[in-house]
Amino acid sequence: MGAYILRRLLLIIPTLVGIMVINFALTQFVPGGPIEQVAARLEGDGDAMEVVSGGGDAGVETQGQDDGYIGARGLPPEFLAQLEVQFGFARIVCAEGFTGEPSVTAPECQKEMIPATERFFIMMWNYIRFDFGESYFRSIEVVDLVIEKMPVSITLGLWSTLIAYLISIPLGIRKAVRDGTPFDTWTSGAIIVGYAIPGFLFAILLLVLFAGGSYWKIFPLRGLTSDNWEELSLLGKAGDYLWHIALPVIASTISSFATLTLLTKNSFLDEIKKQYVMTARAKGLTESRVLYGHVFRNAMLIVIAGFPALFVGVFFGGSLIIETIFSLDGLGQLGFRAAVERDYPVIFGTLFFFGLIGLVMGIISDLMYVWIDPRIDFGTRRT
Repeated sequence: MGAYILRRLLLIIPTLVGIMVINFALTQFVPGGPIEQVAARLEGDGDAMEVVSGGGDAGVETQGQDDGYIGARGLPPEFLAQLEVQFGFARIVCAEGFTGEPSVTAPECQKEMIPATERFFIMMWNYIRFDFGESYFRSIEVVDLVIEKMPVSITLGLWSTLIAYLISIPLGIRKAVRDGTPFDTWTSGAIIVGYAIPGFLFAILLLVLFAGGSYWKIFPLRGLTSDNWEELSLLGKAGDYLWHIALPVIASTISSFATLTLLTKNSFLDEIKKQYVMTARAKGLTESRVLYGHVFRNAMLIVIAGFPALFVGVFFGGSLIIETIFSLDGLGQLGFRAAVERDYPVIFGTLFFFGLIGLVMGIISDLMYVWIDPRIDFGTRRT
């Protein structure tokens, strides 16, 4: 088992590098890089994609050579050059013997563009040391920015996952025991309908019905807490928090019941039909003892072992649509704005960090398989 874990840990390196290489390469062909975004804002054009026809970094490297380049319409070349240095696209190279402060305006200094490959290796070296840099447009460290947005993702991810498991597992067991009965039929129809309803549509429905739309104003429209949060007692803060998260958590959980419930049901049905269950019943054990003392552990192997990966996926994924509808500022909104603004430190920093966590969670899932069922031995696998 130790050798298997070591191999999996070593595979994290090429897998993570491959993820970063593919995404870094793609950004080189996306129009409207961060320099163009800044220039478009200062020029009042709003969006650099409307005026830049080349790639993100290609537009930076060819500034001043094309009258269509956004920077040629009024912003000083020295300002744009300084932005390129500040964002890490270029460096200042000064003549030998220069003693002053390096600057793009100094006669003895000039700007030198950094090749994309060199920028990639610099970025990866920083990320290996967990130095994710600073956001281009918010003047805040990427780590601090992620921590700032984390409460929303913790709320949606944690509660959605726990509620899905607490409801789906007992419901799946009940459906397996009563397979083919009217209860099984109508509950299957209900969860399939819930799965088919888009999350954003259900979220809008909840707002219209319960958040002051056309019917009842029971829940708030936005935020995780009220404006008077600090003035509330401990019990009041807990109630206020639950009051605010009720609708977004329900909206983000509704579609997750179907897969988990049916997976639990099918797992139990497969185990109930096996010989050891018939033997346990023949020995006179009660149905409850057979179900929860023998069947449960084997049937729940797949469901429970997949919990770490599922939790991390929901926890860090962030739901852009749910956050937008309920005016929540979480990781979903952060990722969307970073992509639109070409905020590369945020894009690549979060991609590296969450990618690393996802790969580690894959190993933890395998370890949970072994912990739940000691008969499983990944150490005997060749790959």
